Amino acid sequence: MTITGFDYQRVTVAEGVRLNVAVGGSGSPVVLLHGFPQTHLMWRHVAADLAADHTVICPDLRGYGDSDKPADGPYDKRTMAADTVAVARAFGFDRFALAGHDRGALVAIRAGLDHPDKITHLASLDVLPTLDMWDVMRGRSAAVGFHLYLMAQAPDLPEKLIGAAPDAFFGHFLDTWTRDPDAIPADIRAAYLAASRAAVPSIVADYRASASVDVAHDEADRSAGNRLRMPVTVLQQDWGSALGFDAAGLWRAWTDDLVHNTVTCGHFMAEEAPADVVKALRDLLAR
Repeated sequence: MTITGFDYQRVTVAEGVRLNVAVGGSGSPVVLLHGFPQTHLMWRHVAADLAADHTVICPDLRGYGDSDKPADGPYDKRTMAADTVAVARAFGFDRFALAGHDRGALVAIRAGLDHPDKITHLASLDVLPTLDMWDVMRGRSAAVGFHLYLMAQAPDLPEKLIGAAPDAFFGHFLDTWTRDPDAIPADIRAAYLAASRAAVPSIVADYRASASVDVAHDEADRSAGNRLRMPVTVLQQDWGSALGFDAAGLWRAWTDDLVHNTVTCGHFMAEEAPADVVKALRDLLAR
């Protein structure tokens, strides 16, 4: 499946690694990074709107969708952030706005920290930075994040467990994290499940990195006082009230130029409330 009106290319981002990339529109560049358990198709509504006056670039992250899935990785967010910079450069852009959802948001945050000269504006949809995510996940209410702990385990066990029933595993999140089931129609859901089913080892490797090297990178930035220098917009469900933390306060530790909004839709907000996401992104780009 494709985003209507967008062209598709395979872009080399590292030796032996090519990403599947949809690109459309013209104007100042906006790169959109998808989340779990999805592909670039999650941006189909948002991308079509933004393409009216922006060049919109939607890759499948390494290890996901139709992008390459190197057996040896790496799948740390620093590497995936470098992939993102390479994708934008392939289309002629050295500076660009960047928005990410879920896993893609973690990549976007790392890109903002590692490449502040490249990222003009940054949007994060429904995550906390990796270090903070682990800090707030505790107690019975944190059971919503059981998959984080499962995929953090040593190689083979998570892969075998998930691989035994991949549609049940990935479908669980598509079903329980959305408040509007019609937002992910049957054909899109089937595409997400097929893509995830074919990528169990690399998806697990992505999550495993978030329990190890990604945390170390965040800790190093916090110790060094490294912060996001560009305007930042965060859209989140009200996880703070459920898990007992101040989400906006945690984000303010990473940036001085923050707009933080809670949403009433489910996790898959680019599909459940695309008009709201587009407005938030356009407001961000105007800052």
